[in-house]
Amino acid sequence: MLRQAHDAGQRAFGENYLQEALEKQTRLADLDDIEWHFIGGLQSNKTRDVAEHFDWVHSIDREKIARRLSAQRPAERAPLNVCLQLNVSGETSKEGVDLDALPALAEAILALPNLRLRGLMALPAPSDDPETQRRAFRTVATALETLKTRFPEAPLDTLSMGMSGDLEAAIAEGATLVRLGTAIFGSRPPRSPADA
Repeated sequence: MLRQAHDAGQRAFGENYLQEALEKQTRLADLDDIEWHFIGGLQSNKTRDVAEHFDWVHSIDREKIARRLSAQRPAERAPLNVCLQLNVSGETSKEGVDLDALPALAEAILALPNLRLRGLMALPAPSDDPETQRRAFRTVATALETLKTRFPEAPLDTLSMGMSGDLEAAIAEGATLVRLGTAIFGSRPPRSPADA
């Protein structure tokens, strides 16, 4: 299905699961113009593979992970594009940095030589109400504007927000990257814990 999407003109592909992504990258190695985005939660033991095989990481929420990615980025590759994951809904079960801690994390990442801070990513709490959706995405857009003012030298041009169920609200609030896997490829089959 990814090859069919590529044939139709799609070039940016997002992946949540590292092992699955690496298998896909191997099978699609002949397509050298794919831009690979890692959008899943990132643990220390996975940073080397992500640093070596991806063009973007959307889920940075800790300085430790960012430092590992920068240190492990191969010298022959361009700096890794990264987005900070903002916990916009304040859910303790969600990954992401709190709004108050965002400027300090951004400042730390801007000092890392092999990362290029591009913007923010968020996964708001699910809602069927368009205004609730828009309010959450507006918070992310406002946070990005605040970062742009504070760090004018940074290429902060990316709002990675919105999925198949709330893409209209995300786009209305300025999303530049949306994740539409379910809309394009259908629902994922259930995963076993061993697949993670």
